[in-house]
Amino acid sequence: MSQNQNTYFVSQDQNPPDYRHDTVLPLPMEVEADAIAVDAACSGNPGPMEYRGVDLRTGQELFHFGPIQGTNNIGEFLAIVHALALQKKEGATRTIYSDSRTAIIWVSKKHCKTTLPRTPENAYLYNVIARAEQWLRVNSYPNKLLKWETERWGEVPADFGRK
Repeated sequence: MSQNQNTYFVSQDQNPPDYRHDTVLPLPMEVEADAIAVDAACSGNPGPMEYRGVDLRTGQELFHFGPIQGTNNIGEFLAIVHALALQKKEGATRTIYSDSRTAIIWVSKKHCKTTLPRTPENAYLYNVIARAEQWLRVNSYPNKLLKWETERWGEVPADFGRK
């Protein structure tokens, strides 16, 4: 099973890990399993960008957007907002992990502070950003936004694996 088949890759000898009973993923004990991990990928800067969210209990991809011309930081920001909006719609309060400090800060400030120049080609992306910023301004959320500690835990489970 590959990441492109909507499930985070877990080898058979780790599924489920013997040290955890709340997830099928090989997560460190300090990582909450009742959570969503988000990540973005971008080929170039700017370039084709996409993002997704993965359920840390099951490894299932919960949402995917793109590819669309953009930047990695924009994708990371939009992924967090998408996860927050999905949780609000479902009445859930799960923790959200992102490996992007920049995106977490942008979300906390309710503003995507990108330096990407506006062009006719990225008008749709700027519309999506405006909608995300508006959502943040008019909605509150109880979800914890936590930094995924890549150096300690390895790649975030939503990673696209293209490095």
